Amino acid sequence: MASIIESGWQYLTTHFSDFQLACLGSFFLHESVFFLSGLPFIWLERAGWLSKYKIQAKINSPAAQEKCIARLLLYHFGVNLPVMIFSYPVFRFMGMRSSLPLPSWKVVFTQIIFYFILEDFIFYWGHRILHTKWLYKHVHSVHHEYATPFGLTSEYAHPAEILFLGFATIFGPAITGPHLITLWLWMVLRVLETVEAHSGYHFPWSPSNFIPLYGGCIVVKCCIFTYRADFHDYHHRLLYTKSGNYSSTFTYMDRIFGTDIGYRKLKALKSPGVEDYEQKKQLEQMFGKIQND
Repeated sequence: MASIIESGWQYLTTHFSDFQLACLGSFFLHESVFFLSGLPFIWLERAGWLSKYKIQAKINSPAAQEKCIARLLLYHFGVNLPVMIFSYPVFRFMGMRSSLPLPSWKVVFTQIIFYFILEDFIFYWGHRILHTKWLYKHVHSVHHEYATPFGLTSEYAHPAEILFLGFATIFGPAITGPHLITLWLWMVLRVLETVEAHSGYHFPWSPSNFIPLYGGCIVVKCCIFTYRADFHDYHHRLLYTKSGNYSSTFTYMDRIFGTDIGYRKLKALKSPGVEDYEQKKQLEQMFGKIQND
């Protein structure tokens, strides 16, 4: 298997320059993974398939879906591609390479884990700042046009936000100068993660069912578990000033700083284990206060 990967990689480096692979190759890979993983959720909504796994009953109109796709293409070619081109010298300066030999799986695994942890920390604070009144009104409200998210809405945002939060994604690779194949793997995993978080569906095979702290798997009262898509779906359907659930991949930051309290109260309220009428009423009042504060 390793020899096949190395042979394929040698073919790429022989026929394309470092610049072409790092910029155009990365852009093509991103677009392919993003749209191939995101488009099925549009078809699922329109066809009504797997509706039992859908988090919200509401569906987006075809016009709203088409608007999202058109804006995404504009932003990707007008913002993402130029960023990849202009950041290339920085990555090269920090040591990024595309030549053989390929890095060991231990190096790749360690770097990817580091990128996820660092990105989640930076994203949490950047996202929380975007929910301040002025920035939400003028920037972040674009992303929240879709109160019922679907996969492709994960990258539907104001150009300023694309640059602002995109920094969280590229900062780890920028300071470590990884091999290009590691950068590509990180890009693929990050795209798949954010598409799944915005999918609007929670499937039994979701990674959040098996990976601790990934979008949840934190046990709360009555043994309720939080799941990645459900965790972020809550963020989209609540008032912007008190939405909470700001993390991108994990949930520990929200738990530490109490910005998931509304979500946890709601999950406890909906739990079949909360049968006492007075307890339910108290939880409902507490949740209502959180929304209206």
